[in-house]
Amino acid sequence: MEELVARKNIWQGKRVFLTGHTGFKGGWLALWLASKGAIVRGYALDPCTEPNLFTEAKVGSVIEDIRGDIRDGSKLEPALKDFAPEVVFHMAAQPLVRYSYEDPIGTYETNVIGTARVLDAVRRTPSVRAVVSVTTDKCYENKEWLWGYRETDPLGGYDPYSSSKACAEIVSAAYRQSYFPVGKIAEHKCAVSTGRAGNVIGGGDWSLDRLIPDLVRGFLAGEDVLIRRPHSIRPWQHVMEPLAGYIALAEHLLSDDPARYATAFNFGPSDDDAQEVGWIVEKMVQFWGDKASWTLDADPGVHEAGYLKLDASRARAELSWHPRLRLETTLHWLVDWYKAWQAGEDMHAFTLKQIAAYEKLGPIG
Repeated sequence: MEELVARKNIWQGKRVFLTGHTGFKGGWLALWLASKGAIVRGYALDPCTEPNLFTEAKVGSVIEDIRGDIRDGSKLEPALKDFAPEVVFHMAAQPLVRYSYEDPIGTYETNVIGTARVLDAVRRTPSVRAVVSVTTDKCYENKEWLWGYRETDPLGGYDPYSSSKACAEIVSAAYRQSYFPVGKIAEHKCAVSTGRAGNVIGGGDWSLDRLIPDLVRGFLAGEDVLIRRPHSIRPWQHVMEPLAGYIALAEHLLSDDPARYATAFNFGPSDDDAQEVGWIVEKMVQFWGDKASWTLDADPGVHEAGYLKLDASRARAELSWHPRLRLETTLHWLVDWYKAWQAGEDMHAFTLKQIAAYEKLGPIG
């Protein structure tokens, strides 16, 4: 019983530094941590879309909001050190494959140098005990095979975005080995890990050139949505699924045996929830109603992976993490979120309501 109480209250009063809090995943994580009683300082650029989750869900009302570029070490490091956090979640990134073709240098600067800047600031901030650096399933060398990638599989990346995330993994591993070696955690007291998730979906994502936001924008406008690759398969999951994994991972990094968890972890859906784009689109049309429709885009554009799955066995075995929402439920939840937003509901309260409903499904790790 004492262990359960301690675990339940681990975030109460915990100082957490979160990069990327104005983004989709970062906004959900900021609200979730604040709801657990954590003291959160967010560091990020302005939201990149209008509307956006940060504004609509009033994320800034429950955390400290600092605007800055992770590539700017002169601003980033004081923001981290002055706050003296115990936990760092690094989520700031250029997250779009197709945009990375337009701005490869900016993508590499943000995702590679930005990650190095964060970790370099951490090594001069003695309060930090746990770091979760978030990358992506696309960091693997994609061979288009049918089984899921494991954390020991080779890193790679066909496009600038994917390869930049593979580089971020290498940078994180290099900093861990050079400055936070697992065998000397008792001395430096900081455990560094990385989290690799699949295609996350959920309410509040208005990113350009992503399937769900594109569908929602089209449905709201009463227009046919252009779909590029209906037969591509992705590891779809609600945004709270990997976030639960990141939270569980940080909790284990703060445990009495942090060295065991200072490594990379995949957070992916069940095998039968890796569905084709076309399946997702048809379900969204069905759940949305209101004559929602789509049409095939004759120009599929630049190269994107056709098949990609993750093997999350390590997270299941080491963190007791597992996906809780089936894909159809996930789609229902995100449609409910956008419909509530469309109706003018309080999206801060609605988002917290969905977080609470997720937590009722059981412990996150």
